[in-house]
Amino acid sequence: MLQRLKQRPDIRTNRSTEIVAGISSFLATSYIIIVNPAILSRTGMPFSGVLTATVLVSFFSTLMMGLYARNPILVAPGMGLNAFFTFTAVATFKIPWPVALGAVFWSGIFFLLLTILNIRSLLLKAIPRPLRYAIAGGIGLFITLIGLVNAGFIVYRPATLVGMGPLTPSVLTFLAGLLFTALLIARKVKGAILYGIIFTTLCAWPLGRWWGPDHWSVAGSIPLVKASGWWSPPDFSLLFKLDLVHSLRWSAFPIIFSFIFTDLFDSLSTLVGLAEAAQLLDEKGEPRHLRRALLTDAVATTIAGLLGSSPGTAYIESAVGIEAGGRTGFTAVVAAFLFLPFLFLSPLISTIPAIATAPALVLVGVFMLRPVSRINWEDAAEAIPAFLALVLIPFTYSITQGIIWGFFSYTLLKTATGKSREVTIPLLVIDALALLSLLL
Repeated sequence: MLQRLKQRPDIRTNRSTEIVAGISSFLATSYIIIVNPAILSRTGMPFSGVLTATVLVSFFSTLMMGLYARNPILVAPGMGLNAFFTFTAVATFKIPWPVALGAVFWSGIFFLLLTILNIRSLLLKAIPRPLRYAIAGGIGLFITLIGLVNAGFIVYRPATLVGMGPLTPSVLTFLAGLLFTALLIARKVKGAILYGIIFTTLCAWPLGRWWGPDHWSVAGSIPLVKASGWWSPPDFSLLFKLDLVHSLRWSAFPIIFSFIFTDLFDSLSTLVGLAEAAQLLDEKGEPRHLRRALLTDAVATTIAGLLGSSPGTAYIESAVGIEAGGRTGFTAVVAAFLFLPFLFLSPLISTIPAIATAPALVLVGVFMLRPVSRINWEDAAEAIPAFLALVLIPFTYSITQGIIWGFFSYTLLKTATGKSREVTIPLLVIDALALLSLLL
């Protein structure tokens, strides 16, 4: 895997760099091991069962991304998708969770068909270049916002919607970690991101003892695991508990479509954003090993339904490992095997507070914003759609919403300015799907 890329002078990597990158990406993504079951268990699903399913989905999907698609991208149950599963599918539509798991499975099967027929690749290639650059930057701002919120640096304010939080001990610890990591990056220290996460974790450990557990978990952004020790056995009770028959009824169709649309564009935009930011592109300027990466993403959603979790998707936090130097699938392989021990050691995740990875997430925004300089800001028909995608991704807290309005405005402005030839049929298909998603 590494040997093939060493033959390409444009990609510089080595085994130690890839290992550090894999560890960095895992630490930035590991919160999902606890957060996913914390959300899905509100449907009545057993917490331990969802935790086991989360680890298995993350392990198999990320391993496939590394070995088969050969990309340094982690795949795990998606945030947002798990909230939709819990609060919309089950709580609002009153669909039993086995039926919702069936909907996840069928959406994965649909993804597989789209990928095999090469339709997903066509849709991705239809994304205009300015929007690709904007999506990369928007994802960077989104990651930065997540880091600032996790740190408690940005909080909700009734009068202004958002504002700066108080300078609590946890926020001061975050700022110390941010400064330390930034200095290492500026001095081009290899493994700066990982060293920053370790440094911030060490600084944060006294918080729970000195100021109470609230300062450790930072407003509950990563809930602590209440366990009597470091070990807990895996729970396979959700394995194959999906309802394949009732999930095909008409009442479940809006749920299946929502999973399809949200996961489709979240995964496409994440792959595009990471590829553009890190120049993980093939000779045609498309994301490297695109079809294999999309197939991996589809398999992740399919097995999520079988194992007992919400859909799997490519993770934007993979940017942390990519910024640390990860350029090959070996990064993903390292991260995949780091998930596996937590089938038995899940309480250990609670030793990594939210503020430990927050500085890394904030600084990755710098790296993700680089492609924005390639947007032609003098052409309003390209600059305005790019700007809308760039700002709406973090402002709406949704990658999907950002790209929807970016697509709509691009199509409208190109048509209105006599450049309708640049509006392709696949792009019109994307617009139609986006409109349908808004109506549903």
